Amino acid sequence: MKGIAALVIAALVGQVAAAPPEPPTHLVEKRAAPTVSSPAASIVGTSRLATEAFNGIPFAQPPVGPLRLKPPVRLNSSLGNFDASGIAPACPQFAADSDSNEFLAQVMDTVMNLPFFQQALKISEDCLTLNVIRPIGTKAGDKLPVLFWIYGGGFELGWSSMYDAGPLLVNAINMGKPYVFVAVNYRVAGFGFMPGKEILADGAANLGLLDQRMGLEWVADNIEAFGGDPDKVTIWGESAGAISVLDQMALYDGDNTYKGKPLFRGAIMNSGSIAPAEPVDCQKGQVVYDQVVAKAGCAGAADTLACLRAAPYDKFLAAANSVPAILSYNSVALSYLPRPDGKVLTKSPDVLIKEGKYAAVPMIIGDQEDEGTLFALFQSNITTSAKLVSYLGDLFFHRATKAQIEGLVETYSTWVWDGSPFGSGLLNEIYPGFKRLAALLGDMVFTLTRRVFLEMATTVNPNVPAWSYLASYNRGTPILGTFHGSDIVQVFYGILPNYAAKSIQGYYANFVYNLDPNNAAGGTSARSKIAETWPRWTGKERKLINFFANRNGYLDDDFRSDTAKYIAAHADVFLV
Repeated sequence: MKGIAALVIAALVGQVAAAPPEPPTHLVEKRAAPTVSSPAASIVGTSRLATEAFNGIPFAQPPVGPLRLKPPVRLNSSLGNFDASGIAPACPQFAADSDSNEFLAQVMDTVMNLPFFQQALKISEDCLTLNVIRPIGTKAGDKLPVLFWIYGGGFELGWSSMYDAGPLLVNAINMGKPYVFVAVNYRVAGFGFMPGKEILADGAANLGLLDQRMGLEWVADNIEAFGGDPDKVTIWGESAGAISVLDQMALYDGDNTYKGKPLFRGAIMNSGSIAPAEPVDCQKGQVVYDQVVAKAGCAGAADTLACLRAAPYDKFLAAANSVPAILSYNSVALSYLPRPDGKVLTKSPDVLIKEGKYAAVPMIIGDQEDEGTLFALFQSNITTSAKLVSYLGDLFFHRATKAQIEGLVETYSTWVWDGSPFGSGLLNEIYPGFKRLAALLGDMVFTLTRRVFLEMATTVNPNVPAWSYLASYNRGTPILGTFHGSDIVQVFYGILPNYAAKSIQGYYANFVYNLDPNNAAGGTSARSKIAETWPRWTGKERKLINFFANRNGYLDDDFRSDTAKYIAAHADVFLV
């Protein structure tokens, strides 16, 4: 499996590598550094050929010392003259279980702890910052729409500076749809999503979501100074970022207002939506908390949470990273993720959507064709249906009975050509059962959960428009297919300037301007009009646009319908 591990490392490290930069800043070094006078600072950024960047702008007090494992505290003091020309520090990362004996986990843990990697990311607990990128020459009062980016990474890793939106924004400018881009840093893993009854009692749950919300509030207060319009904010995320977008819609039972105004008016979700979850103090969450406490040497403390806050950074990081990571046998049975806390996220997101307790805004949501392949590479011993049932029961669905899990597994064919990567026939079955497991994991966490979410949302709010897609532009990629995260290369960076990249970026730019991917009005031109009309997804018309490398097609959203119906019927027990 080491060859496969190398493939995974290449895929994942490739996702977190720096974006292909705009032409170097030294080409325009004679140009005066852009400066923005915001309500709280004079912020100096950097100029590129077509954009200006302001990086690492703090929006909260450093969450260190007694503020570790606490909700973010708004930064109300002036920053004075603030240098935003550098690289924003990354929050502490969790790429692999530090206690694992698995080869891939050991490699990833070693890579992430290399001095070069640590210095390049400038990893720090003091990381609650935003990056703002805008078209060059933009000034206060221009009222450009705002695209607010929330990165993914399984709620365990990711940082704002890995997404330099310069190339994305240049393409938007060339399409006649300039906007202001904002990327928020938020706490991940044990620093941002620690579970446990102690966390619940202290009001310290879902800190990463609260970081994101405070970042949105900063936009409302400050983005006009950068030339953005706080009334035209679209939130966009990929993977855990997309799940975060849905959670921002559901936070506080759907109250997305701040100072009497909505914080956002549209949403884009790439590979993620509802993540049905048990409460913060559930048994699985308590096991995570107790292990972190033990590893940190706090088990004998009278107040274990206070002990974790007082622990030296390196000790707490090692303890928080000692539980199973996403790059492991446990895969997407995540140790850290948003969980209902009764206050911020009052119930499991699927329940909130069904009850209509969410901010219903126009949205785009879709998936990669082979969401699960990346996460099925680590379980080569799951070769039979019985072992698959045990795996899901032991690690994923603790509320479900064995019979209920067996019913889910039975909806998936054992024939290899029915599995993922889809459309690859007899190829890519790297171990017996790989393609079946890949199909199931991809559907449960992403693809069919998306359909269940859309069914709920269009039932509760049938007049709020939604558009959905399936991306197939990497068909033929060995083992992985059009894998989870491959849209970062295609859509965000546009490294392959093919039909898929150009059309998706055009649809998104239209949506940012008009809350409709087909409406090319506004901006400086209508060049973002795409030949194919993207049909709305409704309760009756369930049509996806299907993105290929050299064309767009259409697809009825009815594949694997038996599984989708089974998931919907058992949503109350398929909680992680």
